[in-house]
Amino acid sequence: MAIRVLLVDDQPLLRTGFRMILEAEQDIAVVGEAGDGLQALDQVRALQPDVVLMDIRMPRMDGVEATRQITGPGRDGPAKVLVLTTFDLDEYVVEALRAGASGFLLKDAPAHELVQAIRVVAAGEAMLAPSITRRLLDKYADHLPSGEEPVPDTLHTLTEREVEVLKLVARGLSNAEIAADLFVSETTVKTHVGHVLTKLGLRDRVQAAVYAYESGLVRPGAQ
Repeated sequence: MAIRVLLVDDQPLLRTGFRMILEAEQDIAVVGEAGDGLQALDQVRALQPDVVLMDIRMPRMDGVEATRQITGPGRDGPAKVLVLTTFDLDEYVVEALRAGASGFLLKDAPAHELVQAIRVVAAGEAMLAPSITRRLLDKYADHLPSGEEPVPDTLHTLTEREVEVLKLVARGLSNAEIAADLFVSETTVKTHVGHVLTKLGLRDRVQAAVYAYESGLVRPGAQ
């Protein structure tokens, strides 16, 4: 079955461009469009998309609040949110990730990256590009814990290896890269990641990365 995508952006020209790119793919179907967050909520309820391609700054309701309502408790469907951003609006991306977005993508990303990001998010994974993640978190280092704060009690539920994996996830490494770093198999890494998400009550790798930084386990700029 095709991945059902809802396009949310207040610029019709951008929506048209995204639609042309996505409709060229056999496994993706654009089921609707919205020009602001309120329209997006109505369209999500009516169309039940798999992925919402969400702009951040829009009239009436911005993408952060719309994301929160789409992915929060009592949501009407299984829609995942992929946020569109420019580096000028980085602070809003951080808020969108906290609100429940499954990842983010630059508006000027190549067409193949847009298509791949939608497939990744639709499959239940997180679109967490290491270079963008590092830049975001480094830029907002002053607003995140310094690493000197007490470690949250929930972290004590993790094994030593699970803490290692969480740190590497927070730095944007893929399962293959983590496996190479720790000299284990990718299957083992997937198991550890699953345990981390379950123990900490997190939805995906994006939330795990945000948690690691906000808890002070990982400090922006640290290697």
